[in-house]
Order: sequence, then structure tokens, then C-alpha cells
Amino acid sequence: MRKLYIFDTTLRDGEQSLGITLNVREKLDIARQVAKLGVDVIEAGFPASSPGDFEAVKIIAQEIKGVAICGLSRSVAKDIDLCAEALRGAEYPRIHTGIAVSPVHMEKKLRLTPSQVIERAVEAVKHAKKYVSDVEFYAEDAFRSDREFLVEILTKTIEAGATVVNIPDTVGYATPWEYGELVTYVKQHVPNIDKVKLSIHCHNDLGMATANSLAGIKAGADQIEGTINGIGERAGNTALEEVIMAIYTQKRTYGVECNINTKEIAATSRLVSLITGVPVPNHKAIVGANAFMHASGIHQDGVLKETHTYEIIDPEVIGVPRNQIVLSARSGRHALKHRLEELGYTVSDSQLEEVYESFLQLADKKQEVYDEDLHALMGETRAIPKLFRLKKIAVATSGSQSATATVTIAINDQEEVTDAAIGNGPVDAVFKAIDRITGNQARLDDFSLRSISKGTEAQGNATVKITSPFNSYIGRGVDTDIIRASALAYLDAVSKMVEKERGNNENRADFSDSSHNG
Repeated sequence: MRKLYIFDTTLRDGEQSLGITLNVREKLDIARQVAKLGVDVIEAGFPASSPGDFEAVKIIAQEIKGVAICGLSRSVAKDIDLCAEALRGAEYPRIHTGIAVSPVHMEKKLRLTPSQVIERAVEAVKHAKKYVSDVEFYAEDAFRSDREFLVEILTKTIEAGATVVNIPDTVGYATPWEYGELVTYVKQHVPNIDKVKLSIHCHNDLGMATANSLAGIKAGADQIEGTINGIGERAGNTALEEVIMAIYTQKRTYGVECNINTKEIAATSRLVSLITGVPVPNHKAIVGANAFMHASGIHQDGVLKETHTYEIIDPEVIGVPRNQIVLSARSGRHALKHRLEELGYTVSDSQLEEVYESFLQLADKKQEVYDEDLHALMGETRAIPKLFRLKKIAVATSGSQSATATVTIAINDQEEVTDAAIGNGPVDAVFKAIDRITGNQARLDDFSLRSISKGTEAQGNATVKITSPFNSYIGRGVDTDIIRASALAYLDAVSKMVEKERGNNENRADFSDSSHNG
């Protein structure tokens, strides 16, 4: 079987779609887990887009080894220079540069002639080649391009030194048979295509990203690009876990193999969801909570007699253990660590102490601590705000709407500040009290609350999105008290904003004319 290369763009195409900025620690956590999953390439970001993205790509390039680290750039020399600088510490650096190639993009967005587009593309590849040996060229909106023009630009960028060429369905317009035909056409008409890897990158606007990607693979693509949980622009990208497991279940159909450790799929999905604040729908293929549930009596009867009657994938293959250990306040550190390892988490002895302390606090509130609680707990211990810590909350209500909240916050784990505010309900009052203490003036854009475990004492998972003049930030909070969970989420978002924007409001580039592989 031929090798299929897995290119993960969760940290670039996935993150840019969220309307938020993840901090360096969060991006590094995701990069470590994606590397553990076994992908071949991690697209760590777009270094020229902001100082924060540059720093994140730089740190990931220095820290993550054994996998190619890629940075995106437009076909602009300054972009490529910054990309190369950020990737300097990478073991296997790759610069991903390119330009739009469809008539509508060239005429309306770039305002360039086809010959000018080819000239710029060739110059970009040659410039990137000065820094690294591995250069990927993306032909944005390739599916809607003129086929003869696409062949010409791919031929010339390969001659210029590209080692990978990417033909995206940037707006998710293709159907599987059409996208498979495009891959076949490129392989048959680009004379030097055998010298490079042919990559595919699909979007899900019509719900066909996975199907299109599989059609492209069957037609001969060498590399598949996608994101964990399918996050991405508009309706999302190809969900890598879906493609990986489709190939796993039908290897003979596709004739390819990849180096993925499938047992890390569930853990990777959970981590991305926790850090980005984007929940995985219960019915989501492969990683949804209901993916291995059987509610129908007929189905239950069949599965009990023979699992393969209704399960085409063993849950353990993707890292979902069949046995369900329930922990309580009487459980020790060893039992907790064992269960966390079964769920895909690796914790050092020092980390275990912090997690165990939080576990006991939760166990004191609940009779039983379920797997869902542990996932939430691990998400919280990864993202505890250092600048502001919530200490106390007291809420008093009067009438059907008015409420008064008194909040105490520790600043830098030293000074404790208490203030109060009145709001339209307890959550509004708590948020206003936090604003008074922290000086926050960002706009609250989104607030959601959902249950993440079982029983009347189930934990509430609060997610908050706030927007400053410069960026948006996601905060998460988990607690059996939904008011406290909401406060933790809001404070988490405010902390991220303050830490990110303190002294970092300069050197913000204008990318209104940005041309990159969406």
C-alpha cells in the first residue's frame, strides 16, 4: 500500500475560523497531542498575521520534534521571511505559500492577470526555497479554476522547487466524483507531478468534505489536509478523524496506509474541544458521545449477541474504553491516575497532586465522579487562569430579575479584591462585579451553559466569548454550581485577554487583502 501523509491544520485553518485567539500554552498543548496522534505535518499557524501567531509557531517549532512543522504565508516576500524566521528551530520545517487561481479570485480579489499570478507564485516558491528544502504551494480555490491554467501554474511552481502542491476546494463547492476527477486530471496533465506530493484540502460547505477527501485519496492524492473535529472556516474543514477511520475500516478500498495511532483519536478530539470551547455534537461521527450508543431495542439485542451487527468500529480502537470505573471521594491517587491514563491523559507526579486536589473538591460535592467529569477537570487544570483567580461569590436576588453579586478575586495569587454589582439576574450581576474588579471593558458576545455529566449534581460547563477592539477570547468554567461555572468561564476569558493584550497592541498588520488557502 502507498503512504498517505496526514497534514493537520487545526492550529491554522481551524483556529482562524473561531473568531478567537488561543494563547501559546493552549496551542502547544494541542500540538503535542496532535503529534502524539501521529500526523506527519502540523500547520502551526500564519506567522505574518500577528506577533502572537509568530511566537506560537516559533515555540511549537522549537518544542515539537519528530513531525514536520509548517507555517502559512501569502505569496509575499515579507510573509515568507517571517515564516522562515518562526520555523528556524523546527526539526523538519515546511513553508506553505500560495495564491488564488480561480477567475473570480484573480479578477475581483487580487486584481491580477493570470500571467501576473503565475509570476508571483513562482517568485514565492523560489523565495521560500532559499530558506527550507520543503515548500508546499497552495492553489487557492483550485476546484473553480480553469483546468489548463491550473496545470500551467502547478507545472511552473514544481519547476521552481515546490515539493508539495495543494489543490483545495476552498469554498466546499465540489462533489465527490468531480473532486476525484480533478485529482485525476492533475495527475494526468501536470508533466512533473510525479516529482512532488499532491495534497488535497476540502471544506464542508455542502457537507461533503470527508467524501470529497476520500474521493481525492482514491484518485491518487498523496496528502490529506484537515482539522480535528472538522473545525474551520464557515461550515468547517475535512474532519481528520473521519477520513482516518474510513481508511482504517476499508483499507483495501483506498489502497493507502497512514502512521496514525488511532487510540489517540478520542483524547485529541476532547482536548481540541476543551481548549477551543467548540463542543463536539453528540451525533458527530467517530467522536460524538452517541457514536457508540445503541438505543433501539433491536440494535441492543444485536450488539449483545455480536458487536459487529451494529458496530463497525471497536470503541477501544479510537481510545474509548469499554469499562466504566466510577470514582468517589474515597478513591486514591493511584485509581485517579489509572483512570486518567485510560482516558488518554498523561500526568506527572507533580501534576497529579494538583489534579487530585481538584478531584477531591469535586468528589466532595458529588457522590460519583464520572468520565465526563474527569474530562472537564483535566480541561480546567490545563486552563486555570494565573492572573485572576476566583475566590468567593455571594449572590442575593430580589424580585424576578434583579440580583446583587459580591465577588472576591485574587490578583496574581497575592492581593484579594472584593466588589459588588447589580445586574439583571445573578449571572449578569457576577459578570458586572468581575468587570469592576478587573477593569474589563470587552463586549460579551456569547454565553452558553450545558450539563456535562449525569445526575442532579451534574457539573455545568459554561463557555464565554468576549471581544476587545483587537481580538476575541474564549473562556471555560466547570462547576456543580452553574453561577460559579459562569464566573470561572468569564474570568478565564478576561484573564486571557489581559495577558495577551498587555503591552502587545503594536505592530498589528492589515491583512484585508489577504490571499491564503481558506
